[in-house]
Amino acid sequence: MGELLDRIDSPEDLKKLNEEELPQVVSEIRDMIIQVTSKTGGHLGASMGATELVVALHYLYDTPRDKLIFDVGHQAYGHKILTGRRDRFETLRQWGGIAGFPDRRESEYDALNVAHGGTSISAALGMATARDLQGEDYNVVAIIGDGSLTAGMAMEGLNNAGHMDRDVTVILNDNKMGISKNVGAMCSYLARIMTGEWANRARKVRDEVQKLLTQVPMVGETAVALMDRVEDSVKNFIVPGMLFEELGFRYIGPVDGHRLDLLLPTLRNVMKMKGPNLVHVVTQKGYGYPYSEKEPVTYHGVTKFDPETGEFKKKGPGPPAYAKVFTDSMAKLSRNDEKIVAISAAMLEGTALVNYQAEFPDRCFDVGMCEQHAVTFAVGLALQGMKPVAAIYSTFLQRAYDQIIHDVCLTNVPVTFALDRSGLVGDDGPTHQGAFDIAYLRCLPNMVIMSPKDENELQRMTLTAIEYPGPVAVRFPRGAGEGVEMDEEIEPLPIGEAELVREGEDVALIALGPMVGLSMESAAQLDELRIQAAVLNLRFVKPLDEEKIVDLARRCKRLVTIEEGVRMGGMGSAVVELLSERGIENVAVTRLGLPDRFIEHGAPDLQREDCGLTPGDITQAARDLIEGRAKKASSLSGHA
Repeated sequence: MGELLDRIDSPEDLKKLNEEELPQVVSEIRDMIIQVTSKTGGHLGASMGATELVVALHYLYDTPRDKLIFDVGHQAYGHKILTGRRDRFETLRQWGGIAGFPDRRESEYDALNVAHGGTSISAALGMATARDLQGEDYNVVAIIGDGSLTAGMAMEGLNNAGHMDRDVTVILNDNKMGISKNVGAMCSYLARIMTGEWANRARKVRDEVQKLLTQVPMVGETAVALMDRVEDSVKNFIVPGMLFEELGFRYIGPVDGHRLDLLLPTLRNVMKMKGPNLVHVVTQKGYGYPYSEKEPVTYHGVTKFDPETGEFKKKGPGPPAYAKVFTDSMAKLSRNDEKIVAISAAMLEGTALVNYQAEFPDRCFDVGMCEQHAVTFAVGLALQGMKPVAAIYSTFLQRAYDQIIHDVCLTNVPVTFALDRSGLVGDDGPTHQGAFDIAYLRCLPNMVIMSPKDENELQRMTLTAIEYPGPVAVRFPRGAGEGVEMDEEIEPLPIGEAELVREGEDVALIALGPMVGLSMESAAQLDELRIQAAVLNLRFVKPLDEEKIVDLARRCKRLVTIEEGVRMGGMGSAVVELLSERGIENVAVTRLGLPDRFIEHGAPDLQREDCGLTPGDITQAARDLIEGRAKKASSLSGHA
């Protein structure tokens, strides 16, 4: 891939080079990132922008003895290439290949499993504390972007690290971007540092005080002395990085993150400093590739593209994505209801809210990478009569679990959660699978949970959720819908009402969301075997359509539940609990869903095959029940 890079299998090899050769290493790493992500997809922009920083860190620090902790991990592709994974980098995010994020199972150089924002500083402080308690001596460095710095956990980590006064370094990789442009007061603060506004503000304060003192009669030399003290105070108070200094950190910067001649000496000096240090490194997201420099949002997370032209591989016409159907439906409803508002936690693009924000700029709020704040912010809106919709990935909503329980469900307020990317999400891997939302929400009082079988049902659920006078979660998968015809007029669904989409007497397939389509395929396969399978589109996990489930149990005596969520505590568990509570006996139930392990990255079809969620797996489960050999059956008649 490159003349120098081909000789680097570890940071020790990197250290053998002269400093004058490092820019070429940087260039070769960037070329490799472009070439590989153009074939596999991945997070291009952040890693491109952090390449010099990653090279400098591995050149100077004694990794893996010294700990480098990446926040989120979007910027860590260069780190992977330099730490023994260059020869496998082409397998990035592929089934059986290397992960898209740092993973301790993959390399001793990955100090922490990451992929959610805001965790690096807390982990770094923990490692530094353990080091000191055990009398050891090594460096601990957290590399965090300014987008992650909006996360409450990052601020908690800064606060505690400054108080504990451990030897720990935080490198703030400031590119003014998360996925899209950053929002909030911290973003504005960093921008003022960069524009020199601090010095301008100091001069203005000094001039105003000087003007005031000239109006005080007969002060003389006292005025001069007082002016000097005021000017010193102003300089001490209004200086770059003062916020971090007040939190207990020594602030160093800002430093141009694309100039190794500045980065290397700065980091060498920092390595000698004791206590908490914060190095403010300024980079450009997508740096080194004209297309990603020009459009950093588009090239944050890429699908396959032509590296020469930057053009993405065109997909043929197809159904709209579920996320777009949801936000289009919400926009349609919002035109007639001024109380509907949308909330995003730094994911406007990912949750398809960009067009909604353009149409309703005063009713769409990007609160930053702050899921906890987003949820309780929604509660405040709801308590004052608004109809908030929090569009948050299933895996990210986990971060706000206390707020869901304490602020939403206990208060019983009408907050709608649009749980995008529920179920298997493909190559983002175990940190992003929407595997747990049914299990973690089903146990909460007052919560309604629904999932559509197709995009038309999703638009109906959108209206149903927004109009419901309590908390609702609408879970829908990543990717495109089924291509069904959409109703012009949106009609709500009765809460808790399932849909029997196919009659059958031999076995009943109870399916949720996208599993309904797979179950219909399975029913057709069973038809060929002369087995009549009923298919129930459950729609609602909570409340269940108890009467339809009980009727199928009594008629068919054999149930297969199918969900793209964990089996433990999931929809199938809810069905078994219902039958037990109703005293329905002699019914064999097989629960198909995600197993009790984390699901690795790879294509969704391969993931479903791995988890036993293909139409063939459903067909086999039904046959095993009928033939009395259901090894995985949960039965009220004694099957294990």
